[in-house]
Amino acid sequence: MLGGLGVWELIIILVIILIIFGAGKLPEIGGSLGKGIKSFKKAIKEPDEIDITPKKENQEAKEEAKEESKE
Repeated sequence: MLGGLGVWELIIILVIILIIFGAGKLPEIGGSLGKGIKSFKKAIKEPDEIDITPKKENQEAKEEAKEESKE
């Protein structure tokens, strides 16, 4: 079984979920849960993006500092 849960336990859990959320909200909850899992899997598979290009402002500031130190 599923981690020690039997058929009756699963049925009881589903009935409690139906009572709490109602039948109308279940498709919304399922869709949100599916989107969350999908985006999580996508984030795991994609490599981390690291931007190593220097910013233009930082380069200009460094150049100005070098010019001032030369004077």
